[in-house]
Order: sequence, then C-alpha cells, then structure tokens
Amino acid sequence: MPAGFAAYVYVAMSPLSPPNLPTAPPSAPVCRTFTSTASSQASTVTQKRRHRDPYALAQAKARKAANLSRQEVLKKERAGALGDPVRGITTPFVRSFDTALPPEPAAQTQSTQTRVSESPSEDAPGLRTESDDHLNFYLSKPELKQGVEHSKWLSTPPKETLELDDQISDITPEERQELLAQEQEVAEEALRRIASLSIGSSKDRLRVNTQRCISTFGRHNTDTTLPPLLTSQRTMPRVGLDTGSSEVQIAILTAKIRTLADFLQTRGTMDKVNKRNLRLLVHKRAKLLQYLRRKERGGPRWQYVTETLGLTEGTWKGEISM
Repeated sequence: MPAGFAAYVYVAMSPLSPPNLPTAPPSAPVCRTFTSTASSQASTVTQKRRHRDPYALAQAKARKAANLSRQEVLKKERAGALGDPVRGITTPFVRSFDTALPPEPAAQTQSTQTRVSESPSEDAPGLRTESDDHLNFYLSKPELKQGVEHSKWLSTPPKETLELDDQISDITPEERQELLAQEQEVAEEALRRIASLSIGSSKDRLRVNTQRCISTFGRHNTDTTLPPLLTSQRTMPRVGLDTGSSEVQIAILTAKIRTLADFLQTRGTMDKVNKRNLRLLVHKRAKLLQYLRRKERGGPRWQYVTETLGLTEGTWKGEISM
C-alpha cells in the first residue's frame, strides 16, 4: 500500500473531522418579525440603549413636533390661498341650510340680485316669496290654512247649543265669543308650531333643502335667467323638474356636507365612519365642480353656482386633504 494512500485513509477515518453528510432541511420555515418592544422587553443591548438614551428620545420628539408644525403651516397656507375645502365661504344661501328657510332678499349678493332682477318672473331663484316657505310633514301652506279653518269649525259649537248655554250660564254672548276666539287663536298657533320646521329633524330639513336646491339651481328655472353658452343652446323645451344637472347635485352635496361638518365639529368628534363619509362627499363635489367648470368654461352658470354656494378654489382645485 503506498504511503500517500495510507495517509489519506487515516485522515478520512479520523474522529476529529466530521463526516461530510448532507443536513436535513428544517421542518418549518423560520419566521422572523421585527417589532418595537418596550425597554423592559428589549432583547438586545442596542434596543435597551435606544429606549434609555435621553438624547435619542429628545430627537424623536423634536422630529414629531417639527412634522406637526409643518403640517399646520401648510394647512394654513392652503386655506389662505385656496380657501376651506369643506365649507368654503359662508353665504346667506348656505347659512339658510341650517333652518331650511330661504334667505332674505337683502342678504343676496349684488351680482345675484342683478341676474335675478333681469327675470320678469316673480318666483325667480334666489328671492324669498310666500310660495317658497316649506313646512314640516310634507305640508303646504294651503293645506295648513285648510286645517286651521277646519279646527275653527270643529271648535265652534252649534247655534242651538249656544242658545241653551246662554239660558243656563251667567256668561254673556260677547264674553262667550271672546273666549271662543282665544281658544281658536291657541289652536291656530299650535297647528303652526307643529307644522314648523323648527321642530323637524335633520332628515326633514335635508328634504326641504333638496327641494330648494332643485328650484334654485334647476335648469328648468335658470334657463330663463342665465344666458346659455353658444355651444349648449337647447332646441327643445325642458320637460319637468331638473334634478340631475351638475349644479343641482353640487348644491345638494353642499347641504349634506354642511350638516355633516357641523355634527362632526360639535358632537361627533370621535365618529370615524362619518369622517370618512364627509371625505367621500367632499371629493365627489370636487369632481362635479371640475366637470362643470370644464363644460361651462367659467361662464355665468359656473359663476352663479360658486357665488351662491360660496365655493372657492380649495373645494375643487389640487389635492384635498382633511
């Protein structure tokens, strides 16, 4: 046996060198997760040092404060340049959404009054008339008046009963008529308070505000007061109420946004679902405003909507963050 071959066999069979055998794969893959732990649960010296180092903690707090202050500065700069993306400018028409009653004529802007005064109709959009006042429970003014007259008829006793009471009681006919008139006055005031929107819910006010937006911005009314573009003149008259145009939808969304923003500012500070709903409404209104501006090319219809609803560039321009 050669000497080299014997040496090779001795080294291969030596217990100092482990056999070169393939290792079995692990039974399950090792999943390593990196989580931020507290100082008491830190596993390494570096983590413990980071949690205890006052300089590192001060740096983290300084970075957070700088980021928050920068966000506030950017928000103020955007609000100053473009306006509030949610509320815009509070106009008399937007303020009337809180009570669901039309604003007074003196509170309208000069440009709106000029456009409305050109219309020969008395029920032009923007002005408050007797027919514009809405009541609760889907009532109209003629129905309320009919109910008041019916209550007077019910509270008035027959003539035979009056004559019999005059013979029995010591009350004179004049005093009886005065008492009857007072009772009818109280009943009439009670019916008016019941039909008033002041005791209505938010849903009732939204229904009335929707009707007002349709009558104010619907093209079945504004076609007679606002000059159309040369490229969008209609050859056929409009039939029925206009409920689907961009102006009407923008006004209805503005009423919903104001109601929801007031709720989140007062009672719903922790309501995350309605905060998301508010963001969806604001972005949907921004898309409609962009479409209307592109279609109308900044014409009188666009100006009428933005001036009446107080919509600034912040409500449709750029990225809207809330």
